[in-house]
Amino acid sequence: MTIAPENRPLLALAAHARGKRSPVTCRLKCGDQCAHDAPNTSGNEYFRDVASRAFSRRGALGAAGALALAVGTADAAAAHPGHGHGRGLRFTPIDPVPASTDALTVPQGWRWTPVIRWGDPLFRHSEEFDPEHQSERSQLGQFGYNCDYLDVIELDGSHGRRAVAVVNHEYTNEGIMFPPTTDPDTLAEQKRIAMAAHGLSVVELRRSGEGRPWEYVRGSHLNRRVHVQTRFTVSGPAAGHRLLRTKDDPVGRTVLGTQNNCSGGTTPWGTVLSGEENFHQYFVAAATPENARYGIPTTVSATGRNWWTVDPRFDARQPGYENEVNRFGWVVEVDPMDPDSTPVKHTALGRFKHESANVRVARDGRVVAYSGDDERFEYVYKFVSEKRMARGSSRAARAHNKTLLASGDLYVARFTGDSPAAEIDGTGTLPSDERFDGRGEWLPLVKNGRSRVPGMDVAEVLVFTRLAADRVGATKMDRPEDVQPNPVTGRVYAALTNNTNRGVGANAPADEANPRVTNREGHVLELTEDRNDPTSTRFSWNLLLVCGTPDGAGTYFGGYEGPVSPISCPDNVAFDSTGALWISTDGQPGTIGYCDALHRVTLEGRDRGKVEQFLAVPREAETCGPVVHDRDGAGTVFVCVQHPGEEGSWADQHSFFPDYAAPGSLSRGRWGGPRPSVVQVHRA
Repeated sequence: MTIAPENRPLLALAAHARGKRSPVTCRLKCGDQCAHDAPNTSGNEYFRDVASRAFSRRGALGAAGALALAVGTADAAAAHPGHGHGRGLRFTPIDPVPASTDALTVPQGWRWTPVIRWGDPLFRHSEEFDPEHQSERSQLGQFGYNCDYLDVIELDGSHGRRAVAVVNHEYTNEGIMFPPTTDPDTLAEQKRIAMAAHGLSVVELRRSGEGRPWEYVRGSHLNRRVHVQTRFTVSGPAAGHRLLRTKDDPVGRTVLGTQNNCSGGTTPWGTVLSGEENFHQYFVAAATPENARYGIPTTVSATGRNWWTVDPRFDARQPGYENEVNRFGWVVEVDPMDPDSTPVKHTALGRFKHESANVRVARDGRVVAYSGDDERFEYVYKFVSEKRMARGSSRAARAHNKTLLASGDLYVARFTGDSPAAEIDGTGTLPSDERFDGRGEWLPLVKNGRSRVPGMDVAEVLVFTRLAADRVGATKMDRPEDVQPNPVTGRVYAALTNNTNRGVGANAPADEANPRVTNREGHVLELTEDRNDPTSTRFSWNLLLVCGTPDGAGTYFGGYEGPVSPISCPDNVAFDSTGALWISTDGQPGTIGYCDALHRVTLEGRDRGKVEQFLAVPREAETCGPVVHDRDGAGTVFVCVQHPGEEGSWADQHSFFPDYAAPGSLSRGRWGGPRPSVVQVHRA
């Protein structure tokens, strides 16, 4: 039997990754975007071109030590249980773990247990997980696949015994999820199962007391799956615009589904924001400048996802579906406390490959959301709401606050270094002032309801935000991923994962905010808003870390001179009650030869820049969604373990995480391969 190319199962590519990931992860997570030219071909200026506009370093650092606005700090801490004043976690850092190790490694005196795994049933009538007899129906009632963003929100009045976990499911790996087949009907059902495994899960957790491990509650009224067929409403200035209308939605205000949800954030009013990231790989579309700028494929791939074979709307070449691709790439908002609520896609925050959106509150009550566009040479963005946040927890206040992201101003960042251009030579060598630092400004894209981009109206700016940012001259960055404000200090931290094309050929050269050519190991940026006002359009910045091994050339650890743990490819960031930074990684096996990890980084005092490794995930896995609950120095650390054993196959599984007790067994529905999972690490 001959199988049409679009119906063939996903196959692994030959090794091609130039940076951090395995070829399989490159294929499945981001559609091989590193194997193609970066979509950003704009000629906007770089630091090297603006060095002549350098300024006084003394003025740049004037606000660097300021504390967060009282309103922003209190509200951000309230949104994340465990944030507040405390002593932090006490642990002995672990040694780096060789990349071939199939184990989750934690500090001495700590242990880990799963909270919930791919396929665990969420509802009373959900089917039990049976890897050999999966179906779309069963997956819709089960915990989804590759988990990424996570928050664990303790419920009021529960005395620390009840919580709700909200988890993103970024993508699927059909090669290790399903037994091989060439039957077209079975392959079509596998696509539908994979579609159902995307999206988000909301699930209640319970424990017997503080300090005890959490267990998920099957059948809780709070449990929910949000997936590719879930109905979303559209908010903001682009809602109803012709660019969002399709034959199935002629008014452009209702979208089915969300996919490739990467990181996210929890709002001060208790909802969760989720970023739609590498949505391009799920479509085939016409060749237009707009689609090219987002990397949308224009031809059918024999190894792509090809969802259009089971759902025609993913073929944006077809009449009536040309705009379907414009309905993805947004920040979505889900209310975990109301399982009957309709989630929202917020157009006011712009459309790009959102890693996340994280919110703080300004002194005047407006809310500010930061987000990174996770691709080579893309940008960092900020949204400032038009409305002000209502105080209190009444139903009316919460309903009002759920409208805050529907209107406001959208900005993109331009960074300027303060060192002579000749001192930024691409090696990562510190300039003469011994810091990579400078000033920056937020360039308006939409301001007071009007477009600030010549030749584009407001809806066009929001639907084609990358093109708008190109036109105003934003700074090209090295894959800005998670961007979060520190709830204790108010400073903002951005994980720049890597960019192996920096300074290669005609690509953007090194600059002071991206100081290494062929940047494989990434860096972490610290940003301080002027007057510590998040609505300000000016800021100062510095690089906290230039990642790699402690003895590696061109690495920098915030000026700290003592021993540090090696760290590479920073991805997600989080904070504990002391304001210390926690960083999860995605790509250490391919750069420094160790399993991906979770690290704590000290931000203040003589130990600023000290990196301590807390845990390591199993082979071929990525560390995602860290959450740190550390009351009184004890507590729990949660992480999502994404794509363990990614490079294996159904017949040759590379990991047995987290069910190590029965490796290799597929009898009676027992799984003998990896299951992406949420885990908790607590004291033994």
